[in-house]
Amino acid sequence: MAPGPDRLFVGTGYRLPVPPAPAFCLGNVIITRRQALDPASALFRHEARHATQYACCGGVLMVPLYLLAAAASWLLTGDTGAKNVFERRAGLADGGYTDKPLRGWMRPAPVRPAAGRLTAASSVAEPR
Repeated sequence: MAPGPDRLFVGTGYRLPVPPAPAFCLGNVIITRRQALDPASALFRHEARHATQYACCGGVLMVPLYLLAAAASWLLTGDTGAKNVFERRAGLADGGYTDKPLRGWMRPAPVRPAAGRLTAASSVAEPR
């Protein structure tokens, strides 16, 4: 583990399969599968934002909150990061995430005019 900027530490060479992300943050420690993580990189900035979130959540309380947000995102989109409030506020693209649409069953139904009501298109008389 090596010290980084802003009182952050970087642990490199992480090998366990969970989580599958290239890096993750616990407190002020950024853990990565890579051999090094450039402090000027978008990924480092993303993980640094998670360190701030961790502090704002009161520390370890962020872990269950993050897991709930990931579960909600997965239910909504099939992706744990797309609608995860923590990932969105840390910058989806910086963390390697992309926004995803809501699953089909979660999308709002199209609004249809009520039966018997005139719409703008049906109120125009056709020429004879």
